[in-house]
Amino acid sequence: MLYVCTGNVCRSPIAERLTRHELDHRLGTSAGDILVESAGTWGHEGAPMESNAAEILGEYGADPRGFIGRELLDEHVIGADLVLTATLDHRAQVISMGHAAGLRTFTLKEFTRLVRAIDPATLPDASDRPGDVAERARALVRAAAALRGWLLAATPEADEVDDPYGAPLGMFRNCGEEIFDALDPIVTALTGVARVSV
Repeated sequence: MLYVCTGNVCRSPIAERLTRHELDHRLGTSAGDILVESAGTWGHEGAPMESNAAEILGEYGADPRGFIGRELLDEHVIGADLVLTATLDHRAQVISMGHAAGLRTFTLKEFTRLVRAIDPATLPDASDRPGDVAERARALVRAAAALRGWLLAATPEADEVDDPYGAPLGMFRNCGEEIFDALDPIVTALTGVARVSV
């Protein structure tokens, strides 16, 4: 799973680390079956994530430590079974790189919208056997791709997450909430395990 935004210091690091945090909590040792990464179309190679992004992750209990920004490369797209972007423009940039990425590249909020329409009973069981979670994830991506074009957003902007770069903490908090709300149904569908509210 690859998250893509512009600089790879705000939106995609938040999405990457929140997803990893949720997978770890829901799957335990099986969480390692799903690789979660991020990159930026104009990535700040080697840069830490924005301090406000790191603070927001801390508020969710996710670990911001050790993050290093990177620029989106062909190898990242080739290796990803699912690419989730912040905006439609990012999605178009990923698809334009080739590598048959069109059927596995969505905006984050577009994928959420499609996932909500998929009956989890139609997906393979995510049991404790190695590889089962990854196979369920691939089936989810195929099912979402089949629905694209049938379930449209109210507006194109509804499928996008705005860039909080340079904004105050409150804007980052809004962005973090928007990302978390979008990824929660995805993680639930991927794992077959609902989030436990504390």
